[in-house]
Amino acid sequence: MTTAVMEVPTLRTNLADYAVTKAMKDGRVTSDIVKLDFCGPTPAHNGFKAMVRDNAFDAGELAILTFLQAKALGKPYVMLPIPVSGRFQHHCAGFNIDFGHINPKDIEGKRVGVRTYSQTTGLWIRGILRHEYGVDLDKVTWMTLGDGHLAEINDPENCIRLPKGASIPQMMLDGELTAALLGEDMPKDPRVRTLVPEPQAAAKDWFAREGVVPINHMFVVHQDISKNRPDIARELYRMVVESRALAEGGVPAIFPPIGLEANRKGLQMAIDWSLDQKLIPRRLSVDELFDDVTATLG
Repeated sequence: MTTAVMEVPTLRTNLADYAVTKAMKDGRVTSDIVKLDFCGPTPAHNGFKAMVRDNAFDAGELAILTFLQAKALGKPYVMLPIPVSGRFQHHCAGFNIDFGHINPKDIEGKRVGVRTYSQTTGLWIRGILRHEYGVDLDKVTWMTLGDGHLAEINDPENCIRLPKGASIPQMMLDGELTAALLGEDMPKDPRVRTLVPEPQAAAKDWFAREGVVPINHMFVVHQDISKNRPDIARELYRMVVESRALAEGGVPAIFPPIGLEANRKGLQMAIDWSLDQKLIPRRLSVDELFDDVTATLG
Protein backbone atom coordinates (compact mmCIF):
# COMPACT_ATOMS: atom_id res chain seq x y z
CA MET A 1 0.00 0.00 0.00
CA THR A 2 1.41 3.44 -0.95
CA THR A 3 0.89 6.57 1.08
CA ALA A 4 -0.06 9.65 -0.95
CA VAL A 5 2.44 12.42 -0.45
CA MET A 6 0.81 15.83 -0.39
CA GLU A 7 2.47 18.25 -2.80
CA VAL A 8 4.39 21.10 -1.18
CA PRO A 9 2.82 24.28 -2.58
CA THR A 10 4.79 27.44 -3.38
CA LEU A 11 3.19 30.69 -2.25
CA ARG A 12 3.85 33.96 -4.04
CA THR A 13 4.96 36.08 -1.09
CA ASN A 14 5.47 39.84 -0.69
CA LEU A 15 7.60 40.59 2.36
CA ALA A 16 10.25 43.18 3.14
CA ASP A 17 13.58 42.61 4.91
CA TYR A 18 12.65 43.67 8.42
CA ALA A 19 14.69 42.56 11.43
CA VAL A 20 11.68 40.41 12.42
CA THR A 21 11.30 38.75 8.98
CA LYS A 22 14.94 38.37 7.94
CA ALA A 23 15.28 34.79 9.20
CA MET A 24 12.37 33.71 6.97
CA LYS A 25 13.89 35.40 3.96
CA ASP A 26 17.49 34.23 4.40
CA GLY A 27 16.49 30.57 4.93
CA ARG A 28 17.12 30.19 8.65
CA VAL A 29 13.38 29.54 9.13
CA THR A 30 12.01 27.00 6.65
CA SER A 31 9.09 24.59 6.30
CA ASP A 32 8.51 21.03 5.14
CA ILE A 33 4.94 21.75 4.01
CA VAL A 34 5.16 25.08 2.17
CA LYS A 35 7.68 26.99 0.07
CA LEU A 36 7.71 30.77 -0.07
CA ASP A 37 8.64 32.53 -3.31
CA PHE A 38 9.62 36.03 -2.21
CA CYS A 39 8.67 37.56 -5.54
CA GLY A 40 7.32 40.88 -4.28
CA PRO A 41 8.87 44.22 -5.22
CA THR A 42 11.28 46.37 -3.24
CA PRO A 43 9.96 48.26 -1.36
CA ALA A 44 7.23 45.77 -0.48
CA HIS A 45 4.51 48.43 -0.23
CA ASN A 46 4.75 48.79 -4.01
CA GLY A 47 3.06 45.35 -4.16
CA PHE A 48 0.03 46.20 -2.01
CA LYS A 49 -2.06 47.56 -4.87
CA ALA A 50 -1.43 44.43 -7.00
CA MET A 51 -2.27 42.23 -4.01
CA VAL A 52 -5.70 43.71 -3.30
CA ARG A 53 -6.65 44.50 -6.89
CA ASP A 54 -5.27 41.49 -8.77
CA ASN A 55 -4.63 38.78 -6.11
CA ALA A 56 -0.97 39.02 -7.17
CA PHE A 57 0.28 37.36 -3.97
CA ASP A 58 -0.82 34.42 -1.83
CA ALA A 59 0.71 35.69 1.39
CA GLY A 60 2.81 38.43 2.87
CA GLU A 61 2.54 41.80 4.51
CA LEU A 62 -0.20 44.35 4.01
CA ALA A 63 -0.67 47.81 5.49
CA ILE A 64 -3.31 47.67 8.22
CA LEU A 65 -5.42 50.37 6.53
CA THR A 66 -5.20 48.65 3.14
CA PHE A 67 -6.30 45.40 4.77
CA LEU A 68 -9.26 47.08 6.50
CA GLN A 69 -10.39 48.59 3.19
CA ALA A 70 -9.93 45.24 1.43
CA LYS A 71 -11.88 43.38 4.12
CA ALA A 72 -14.73 45.91 4.03
CA LEU A 73 -14.97 45.33 0.26
CA GLY A 74 -14.89 41.52 0.53
CA LYS A 75 -11.39 40.96 -0.88
CA PRO A 76 -10.14 37.38 -0.30
CA TYR A 77 -7.52 37.81 2.44
CA VAL A 78 -7.43 37.02 6.14
CA MET A 79 -5.07 38.28 8.78
CA LEU A 80 -2.66 36.32 10.91
CA PRO A 81 -2.44 37.81 14.41
CA ILE A 82 1.15 38.96 13.97
CA PRO A 83 2.36 42.44 13.00
CA VAL A 84 5.57 42.70 10.95
CA SER A 85 5.99 46.46 11.40
CA GLY A 86 4.73 49.17 13.71
CA ARG A 87 5.91 52.27 15.54
CA PHE A 88 4.82 55.46 17.24
CA GLN A 89 3.71 58.07 14.68
CA HIS A 90 3.84 61.31 16.67
CA HIS A 91 6.99 62.48 14.83
CA CYS A 92 5.55 61.98 11.35
CA ALA A 93 4.09 65.46 10.66
CA GLY A 94 6.42 68.39 9.99
CA PHE A 95 6.56 72.06 8.99
CA ASN A 96 9.19 74.67 8.08
CA ILE A 97 9.89 77.00 11.01
CA ASP A 98 11.04 79.74 8.58
CA PHE A 99 7.36 80.45 7.88
CA GLY A 100 6.53 80.77 11.57
CA HIS A 101 5.79 78.38 14.41
CA ILE A 102 2.52 76.43 14.14
CA ASN A 103 0.58 74.32 16.61
CA PRO A 104 -1.48 71.31 15.50
CA LYS A 105 -4.78 73.28 15.45
CA ASP A 106 -3.18 75.84 13.11
CA ILE A 107 -3.41 73.44 10.14
CA GLU A 108 -7.21 73.92 10.06
CA GLY A 109 -8.06 75.90 6.93
CA LYS A 110 -4.61 75.15 5.47
CA ARG A 111 -3.07 72.82 2.88
CA VAL A 112 -1.23 69.77 4.25
CA GLY A 113 0.59 67.25 2.06
CA VAL A 114 0.42 63.46 2.31
CA ARG A 115 1.51 60.94 -0.35
CA THR A 116 -1.92 59.31 -0.43
CA TYR A 117 -4.87 60.02 1.86
CA SER A 118 -5.15 56.29 2.60
CA GLN A 119 -1.50 55.86 3.65
CA THR A 120 -1.28 54.11 7.04
CA THR A 121 1.13 56.70 8.47
CA GLY A 122 -1.46 59.34 7.54
CA LEU A 123 -4.22 57.41 9.31
CA TRP A 124 -2.29 57.28 12.58
CA ILE A 125 -0.84 60.80 12.66
CA ARG A 126 -4.20 62.36 11.64
CA GLY A 127 -5.89 60.36 14.42
CA ILE A 128 -3.34 61.64 16.92
CA LEU A 129 -3.85 65.22 15.72
CA ARG A 130 -7.61 64.82 16.06
CA HIS A 131 -7.87 62.92 19.34
CA GLU A 132 -4.89 64.37 21.19
CA TYR A 133 -4.82 67.94 19.87
CA GLY A 134 -8.42 68.61 18.81
CA VAL A 135 -7.72 69.18 15.12
CA ASP A 136 -10.85 69.18 12.94
CA LEU A 137 -9.58 67.03 10.07
CA ASP A 138 -12.48 68.09 7.84
CA LYS A 139 -11.20 71.68 7.92
CA VAL A 140 -7.81 70.68 6.46
CA THR A 141 -7.23 70.48 2.70
CA TRP A 142 -5.20 67.32 2.13
CA MET A 143 -2.89 67.61 -0.88
CA THR A 144 -2.11 64.14 -2.28
CA LEU A 145 0.08 62.65 -5.00
CA GLY A 146 -1.76 59.41 -5.77
CA ASP A 147 -4.76 57.21 -5.25
CA GLY A 148 -5.07 54.48 -2.64
CA HIS A 149 -4.55 50.76 -3.07
CA LEU A 150 -8.28 49.98 -3.49
CA ALA A 151 -9.82 51.21 -6.75
CA GLU A 152 -13.31 51.26 -5.20
CA ILE A 153 -12.49 53.76 -2.43
CA ASN A 154 -12.38 57.47 -3.25
CA ASP A 155 -10.73 60.22 -1.23
CA PRO A 156 -12.99 62.55 0.80
CA GLU A 157 -14.02 65.88 -0.74
CA ASN A 158 -11.36 67.85 1.17
CA CYS A 159 -8.56 66.11 -0.78
CA ILE A 160 -6.92 67.70 -3.83
CA ARG A 161 -4.51 65.91 -6.16
CA LEU A 162 -1.16 67.58 -6.74
CA PRO A 163 0.32 67.69 -10.26
CA LYS A 164 2.37 64.67 -11.30
CA GLY A 165 6.00 64.98 -10.27
CA ALA A 166 5.31 67.34 -7.37
CA SER A 167 7.50 66.88 -4.29
CA ILE A 168 5.60 67.15 -1.00
CA PRO A 169 8.80 67.58 1.10
CA GLN A 170 10.01 70.37 -1.20
CA MET A 171 6.60 72.08 -1.25
CA MET A 172 6.61 72.00 2.56
CA LEU A 173 10.13 73.50 2.66
CA ASP A 174 9.08 76.19 0.14
CA GLY A 175 6.01 77.13 2.19
CA GLU A 176 3.56 75.99 -0.51
CA LEU A 177 2.19 73.52 2.06
CA THR A 178 1.69 74.54 5.68
CA ALA A 179 2.73 71.07 6.86
CA ALA A 180 3.24 67.55 5.58
CA LEU A 181 2.70 64.00 6.85
CA LEU A 182 5.94 62.37 5.78
CA GLY A 183 7.05 59.66 8.19
CA GLU A 184 10.52 58.45 7.23
CA ASP A 185 10.55 60.81 4.21
CA MET A 186 10.87 63.90 6.42
CA PRO A 187 13.67 66.08 5.01
CA LYS A 188 16.85 66.11 7.07
CA ASP A 189 16.80 69.91 7.17
CA PRO A 190 17.46 72.17 10.18
CA ARG A 191 14.37 74.25 9.35
CA VAL A 192 12.00 71.28 9.80
CA ARG A 193 10.08 70.97 13.08
CA THR A 194 7.54 68.35 14.14
CA LEU A 195 3.92 69.48 14.28
CA VAL A 196 3.44 67.51 17.50
CA PRO A 197 5.61 69.22 20.13
CA GLU A 198 8.25 66.97 21.73
CA PRO A 199 6.98 63.91 19.85
CA GLN A 200 9.02 61.30 21.73
CA ALA A 201 7.68 62.48 25.09
CA ALA A 202 4.16 62.75 23.65
CA ALA A 203 4.36 59.18 22.30
CA LYS A 204 5.62 57.88 25.65
CA ASP A 205 2.76 59.61 27.47
CA TRP A 206 0.23 58.33 24.91
CA PHE A 207 1.51 54.75 25.27
CA ALA A 208 1.28 54.99 29.07
CA ARG A 209 -2.42 55.87 28.66
CA GLU A 210 -3.41 53.73 25.66
CA GLY A 211 -0.98 50.79 25.75
CA VAL A 212 -0.98 50.64 21.94
CA VAL A 213 1.92 50.70 19.47
CA PRO A 214 0.32 51.66 16.13
CA ILE A 215 0.45 48.76 13.66
CA ASN A 216 1.82 49.51 10.20
CA HIS A 217 1.77 46.11 8.46
CA MET A 218 0.25 42.74 9.36
CA PHE A 219 0.99 39.33 7.83
CA VAL A 220 -1.96 38.13 5.73
CA VAL A 221 -2.82 35.06 3.67
CA HIS A 222 -5.30 34.32 0.90
CA GLN A 223 -8.53 33.00 2.43
CA ASP A 224 -8.55 29.91 0.18
CA ILE A 225 -5.22 28.77 1.64
CA SER A 226 -6.48 29.17 5.19
CA LYS A 227 -9.73 27.40 4.33
CA ASN A 228 -8.32 24.51 2.28
CA ARG A 229 -4.92 24.13 3.98
CA PRO A 230 -5.29 25.34 7.58
CA ASP A 231 -2.01 23.56 8.32
CA ILE A 232 -0.26 26.03 6.00
CA ALA A 233 -1.89 29.04 7.69
CA ARG A 234 -0.63 27.73 11.02
CA GLU A 235 2.79 27.06 9.52
CA LEU A 236 3.07 30.62 8.20
CA TYR A 237 2.27 31.90 11.66
CA ARG A 238 4.93 29.63 13.17
CA MET A 239 7.49 30.85 10.64
CA VAL A 240 6.83 34.53 11.34
CA VAL A 241 6.92 33.95 15.11
CA GLU A 242 10.20 32.03 14.85
CA SER A 243 11.70 34.63 12.54
CA ARG A 244 10.70 37.35 14.99
CA ALA A 245 12.42 35.44 17.81
CA LEU A 246 15.63 35.37 15.72
CA ALA A 247 15.62 39.13 15.02
CA GLU A 248 19.12 40.56 15.15
CA GLY A 249 19.37 42.65 18.29
CA GLY A 250 15.97 41.35 19.37
CA VAL A 251 12.50 42.68 18.57
CA PRO A 252 12.54 46.50 18.71
CA ALA A 253 11.57 47.86 22.14
CA ILE A 254 8.65 49.75 20.56
CA PHE A 255 6.79 47.13 18.56
CA PRO A 256 3.24 45.70 18.43
CA PRO A 257 2.78 42.36 20.26
CA ILE A 258 1.85 38.89 18.96
CA GLY A 259 -1.69 37.54 19.18
CA LEU A 260 -5.28 38.59 18.49
CA GLU A 261 -6.18 39.62 22.04
CA ALA A 262 -2.86 41.40 22.57
CA ASN A 263 -3.57 43.47 19.42
CA ARG A 264 -7.35 43.84 19.87
CA LYS A 265 -7.22 47.40 21.21
CA GLY A 266 -4.80 48.54 18.48
CA LEU A 267 -6.89 46.90 15.75
CA GLN A 268 -10.08 48.43 17.16
CA MET A 269 -8.43 51.84 17.19
CA ALA A 270 -7.35 51.41 13.56
CA ILE A 271 -10.96 50.52 12.64
CA ASP A 272 -12.46 53.43 14.60
CA TRP A 273 -10.03 55.99 13.23
CA SER A 274 -10.41 54.65 9.65
CA LEU A 275 -14.20 55.03 9.88
CA ASP A 276 -13.86 58.50 11.43
CA GLN A 277 -11.54 59.59 8.60
CA LYS A 278 -13.89 58.24 5.88
CA LEU A 279 -11.35 55.61 4.84
CA ILE A 280 -13.59 52.53 5.12
CA PRO A 281 -17.20 52.28 3.89
CA ARG A 282 -18.55 50.44 6.93
CA ARG A 283 -17.70 49.56 10.51
CA LEU A 284 -15.76 46.31 10.86
CA SER A 285 -15.38 44.16 13.94
CA VAL A 286 -11.92 43.02 15.02
CA ASP A 287 -13.05 39.39 14.86
CA GLU A 288 -14.08 39.51 11.20
CA LEU A 289 -10.50 40.38 10.22
CA PHE A 290 -9.62 36.75 11.03
CA ASP A 291 -11.19 33.38 10.16
CA ASP A 292 -11.79 30.32 12.33
CA VAL A 293 -8.19 29.16 11.78
CA THR A 294 -6.22 32.40 12.11
CA ALA A 295 -8.24 33.67 15.09
CA THR A 296 -7.02 30.74 17.21
CA LEU A 297 -3.31 31.14 16.43
CA GLY A 298 -1.10 31.88 19.42
